[in-house]
Amino acid sequence: MYKLKLVPANTSIPFLKSRFAAFGLSLLLILGSIGMFFGPGLNKGIDFEGGIMIEVKMPEAPELADMRSDLGSLGLGQVSLQTFGAPDDILIRVQRQEGDSEAQKIAVEKVKAKLDERYGQDISYRRIEFVGPTISAELVDTAIQAVLVSVVAILIYIWLRFEWHYSVGAIAALVHDVILTIGMFAVTGIEFNLASVAAILTIVGYSINDTVVVYDRIRENFRRYKKMEVQDLLNLSINETLSRTVMTSVTTLLALLALFIFGGEVIRGFATAMIFGVLVGTYSSIFVAAPLLLQIGLTHHNEEDDGFKPSDDPVEAES
Repeated sequence: MYKLKLVPANTSIPFLKSRFAAFGLSLLLILGSIGMFFGPGLNKGIDFEGGIMIEVKMPEAPELADMRSDLGSLGLGQVSLQTFGAPDDILIRVQRQEGDSEAQKIAVEKVKAKLDERYGQDISYRRIEFVGPTISAELVDTAIQAVLVSVVAILIYIWLRFEWHYSVGAIAALVHDVILTIGMFAVTGIEFNLASVAAILTIVGYSINDTVVVYDRIRENFRRYKKMEVQDLLNLSINETLSRTVMTSVTTLLALLALFIFGGEVIRGFATAMIFGVLVGTYSSIFVAAPLLLQIGLTHHNEEDDGFKPSDDPVEAES
């Protein structure tokens, strides 16, 4: 039976030789991302900027693309739509208008007038809420705390599971992935909302999963090949896990591409961030997390012996 192999067996790519070029590229991208974040900044959604939320019950399920176009023509700024339970139950979000509460009420009246004109008088307005800047600020703080807590928890886990060298490499890779993903939002102008925070947290989990797989093989090989040069051992470990890494990334990307193409406007930003994050996470596991171990001085002396027989010959050790 034929088995699909995206990576040939027994690859021997010298990844560590290009580590300084990879470090330079990553540093350049990180600086660019930070510059874009503090320059143009993020296109913050209603979750973080505040705005108006209107829940409506339509006479029948509308075409969201047409409805979005109709409301977008009102000149109220950012407008997002999503079904809220049933297909004819729509949650409309309009960005916060300049001015006081009277300006927000005028915007609501414009939305109502447009919907009544386009879809008739049988629309039921179930809920109208104004999300003020205070609530938005709390959401920003909560989002930052969620990312920081997840990173610290991962740091502690890796420190306990491996040597401290591994935790430094893992956190460096995670910070790398998070900063580049935020930079992607700043460059593309994709709306940054709570779904984007969820995407970042998911990317953190995906990236650390890839990194731990590589690290586990590195630790195992340290105990098998007691006399092998560290650089050669790291290259061997990355190559041994390369097929698994690539296959996991490709299958994940296939699912994300389906979400991007067929998921609609509401989920497109999330899918875009995830696609970018999977690519960056795969890159960082190979070119950042593993090579950093060599730079921060991981050696055979850092690893405890757990019964593996010393060997310099990979074939002999595998037999």
